[in-house]
Amino acid sequence: MAYIGREPQVGNFQVCDAISVVNGQAAYTMQVGGANVSPETANHMIVSLNGIIQAPGSSYTVSGSTITFASNLVTGDVINFIHILGSVLDLGVPSDSTVSLAKLTATGTKSSSTFLRGDNTFAEAGGGKVLQVLTDTATSAVATTSGTSTFVDTGLSQAITPASTGSKILCMASLFHIRKTGDTSVNFRLIRGSTNILTPIGNYDTGDSQQLTEVCSFVFLDSPSTTDATTYKVQMASGNANLAADSCPAQFILMEIGA
Repeated sequence: MAYIGREPQVGNFQVCDAISVVNGQAAYTMQVGGANVSPETANHMIVSLNGIIQAPGSSYTVSGSTITFASNLVTGDVINFIHILGSVLDLGVPSDSTVSLAKLTATGTKSSSTFLRGDNTFAEAGGGKVLQVLTDTATSAVATTSGTSTFVDTGLSQAITPASTGSKILCMASLFHIRKTGDTSVNFRLIRGSTNILTPIGNYDTGDSQQLTEVCSFVFLDSPSTTDATTYKVQMASGNANLAADSCPAQFILMEIGA
């Protein structure tokens, strides 16, 4: 940005009032215009003693408005000047690419897999992150006359080992063709291990002496609350123990969603 006249300087640069050395004394009060001043740190000052620039921290320290030299000054020593450079809270806008991760005060682990949250902490991304995807495909037709009380495997089965007990498992299946003959229906269910977690998935009634080709799909979000290997299966049952219900090639997908 262009300015008319000189560009303003950032900071509050001050030169302290002259200080008279007291024989055998190391600590002195800094003032500007008769009022006490307190530099941010010893590093925000330039101090000359006997014509020599002093090293902050080792040659002198600062506490509030008091500067304390490393050793007592004696008669004949001269504090040439104390130049206060300004406030660290008034640095202006940093130049591009000048602030590194090491300069941030945020807590947590700074890495390529974390982000800076609004509470000034670094954290892993979460809440919906897909951790793994597994699939199973059934390529052979399965027929059953089991009746509604007995489910049989369709060939769709997939094991998954969750990374965390807080993970959820998104189960999706598409049974591309279902063929039935006669007055019957077909039901599907989803089981985890030996536990039924969703049934029925679809109930297709063909009517008398009819044969249909249809599609049955489902999406189900499960919370297994475990880190053990867990097997999910899709099973089917015929609505009529005297008539066949068929399940043809299909696909089964499991997705682990991080907490």
